Amino acid sequence: MARLHLFDLDGTLLHGTTAPLEISRQLGLVAETMALEQAISAGLIGPPEYAAQVHALWTRLTEEHVAAAFEGAPWLARIREVWAEIRSRGEYCAVVSLSPSFFVEKLVAWGAHAAHGSRFPALPFTEPVDPAGVLSARAKVLIADRLCGRFGVTRDDCVAYGDSLSDMDLFAAVPVSVAVNADRRLTGLATHSYMGRDLWDAYELVRHAR
Repeated sequence: MARLHLFDLDGTLLHGTTAPLEISRQLGLVAETMALEQAISAGLIGPPEYAAQVHALWTRLTEEHVAAAFEGAPWLARIREVWAEIRSRGEYCAVVSLSPSFFVEKLVAWGAHAAHGSRFPALPFTEPVDPAGVLSARAKVLIADRLCGRFGVTRDDCVAYGDSLSDMDLFAAVPVSVAVNADRRLTGLATHSYMGRDLWDAYELVRHAR
């Protein structure tokens, strides 16, 4: 039976950072975005409020900024090799992230079968963020279920990779999970744990796991 590998983005595929931080770095707005990261981590704001506030910061954001952020980001090593291996085994890989879809979806070009993020308006922004399009921890599970239907697998065939509390619901929903450079709260829920900067080594932990 094929498996579906579900990857978080921020802090997982990206080492020690998030897509919004890397985007804001291109605009000289790291401190402002870091404050928002701390607020959402502390539970002071939720994903819709976070999305609205980063959207308000990114008034000058262009596709060129996003491309530069993507290309210059500190990715884990061997992401494309892992996804090529997964594909060669007849299995599936997808990215599900709370970060903006215009950044997340670039990973399809690296070999992901699917990539889902929070929906933002087209760049440059002329419209507000629709809160209904902003993902949450629970939404990750709903998207995973839709992907299972698309690829003809079930939750029992899924492997989740993540690093933070936004991955807790998904880790609880699937039988195999890898905490990647994660804090203790998530490590305690995972079936496997990895610290490092090479995705192949994290994947190797569950390559044959069922």
